Amino acid sequence: MSDLEAFRADTRAWLEANCPPEMREPIREDDDVCWGGRRVTFKNEAQRLWLERMGAKGWTVPEWPSEYGGGGLTRDETKVLSEELRRIKARSPLSSFGVWMLGPALLKYGNEAQKLEHLPRIARGEIRWCQGYSEPGAGSDLASLRTSAEDVADPVGGDHYLVNGSKVWTSYADKADWIFCLVRTDSSGPKHQGISFLLFDMASEGVSTSPIRLISGSSPFCQTFFDNVKVPKENLMGTPGKGWDIAKYLLTHERDMIGGSDSTGGGQRDSVSNIAKRLIGLDAAILADTALRTDIARHEMNALAFSLTMERVLAEAKTGQGTGALSSMLKYYGTELNKERMELLMSIRGSDGLVWESLGEGEEKGEGDLARSWLRSRANSIEGGTSEVQLNIIAKRVLELPGA
Repeated sequence: MSDLEAFRADTRAWLEANCPPEMREPIREDDDVCWGGRRVTFKNEAQRLWLERMGAKGWTVPEWPSEYGGGGLTRDETKVLSEELRRIKARSPLSSFGVWMLGPALLKYGNEAQKLEHLPRIARGEIRWCQGYSEPGAGSDLASLRTSAEDVADPVGGDHYLVNGSKVWTSYADKADWIFCLVRTDSSGPKHQGISFLLFDMASEGVSTSPIRLISGSSPFCQTFFDNVKVPKENLMGTPGKGWDIAKYLLTHERDMIGGSDSTGGGQRDSVSNIAKRLIGLDAAILADTALRTDIARHEMNALAFSLTMERVLAEAKTGQGTGALSSMLKYYGTELNKERMELLMSIRGSDGLVWESLGEGEEKGEGDLARSWLRSRANSIEGGTSEVQLNIIAKRVLELPGA
C-alpha cells in the first residue's frame, strides 16, 4: 500500500468514526451552516462536535502549516480528504471569511506574531471575521476609499492609529468579532497608494453597525461606522501605504470563494434533480415538461464541469501559479450558475415557491425560505465585484482582447 493509499484508508476510517450522521445531511436552513466565533450558537451538539473534531485535526484548513492550526497536509493528501468528505456527503465544519480570505493573506503578508495570534483561532472557528472594503462612495472603484487611519504617537495610551469613516455591504458585521479593513493612511499620492491594511476587534470603542434590510427581508449586510477607533500599531498588516497589494491578493480568494461556494454544492447541498424528486416525485406532471427536464440536466452538467474547472484552477494555484485574473472568470460563472439554480428551484416549486412566511402542515421545514433565497441570489452579481467589472477583467487579462 502506498503512503497516499494508507492516508486514504486512515482518513476514511476517521471520518466514519467522527463525522456525526446529522453532519451528512444536505444543508437546508441558514443555521445548518456553522460560522464559529466568540458568540457562536450551535444548532445542535453534532454541529459543535464536528467543528471541534475537525479543528483539533487541523482539517478545517488542511493545507495550512500545523504550527498555525492547520493540518499540514500535502496537496495530494488534501485532495484525498476532499474526496472522502464528498463520499460521505459531509458538511463543511466551518464557514469562515477568515479561512477563505484573510487566512491566505495572513500567510503571505502577515508577520510571525500576527500569524501565531490569528491563524490558529481562525482554524478552530473561535473568531468570526468580516471584511471592511466597500464604502458608500467607493464600491467598484474601491481605491477611492476615504476611511482614514491617523498615525498617533501617544506616550500614555501607546502608539496607535485613529480610524474614522464607514464601510458598507459589510457582510455579517453585526455578528463578527474582528474586521480586516482597508484604510487610507496617506492622501498625498495616487489613490491606489497610501492605502493600508488593518486588523481590529469589532468590540473596540467607536465601532458600530447598522443592518441593511434587503428585498428578501433579511439583513446579512451592514453599514459599519468608525468613530475615533483606536487600533494598535502592531495590527497593521504588511507595509504602511502598501495595503492595495494585499487587497488585490485577498480579492482573488474572495472571488474564488463566491464563485465556488454557491455553484458546485459538493456534498453539502442536494442537486436540483434530487430536490425535484423529493418535493414533487418522479411521476409529477411538471417533470414531464421536456423543457424543464432539459434545463435541469443542462444545469447539472454545467455545475459538474465548473466543479472540475474549480478543482483544476485551485490545484494549479497551490503549485504557486496563483489564480490571478482567472478568479474573475470563476466568480462570474459561479454566480451565474447559482442564480440559474435558484430560478430552476422556483420553477420546480411553482406557485408554492412564492410562499413567504410559512407552509402548511406536513411541508418540508425551510422550504418557505425559497423565495428569500431566490431574491438573495440576485446579489451574487454585485458582491465581490460586479459582473460587469469581472467581464472587463476577463476581456483584458484572460482573453487579451484588443482595446479591452
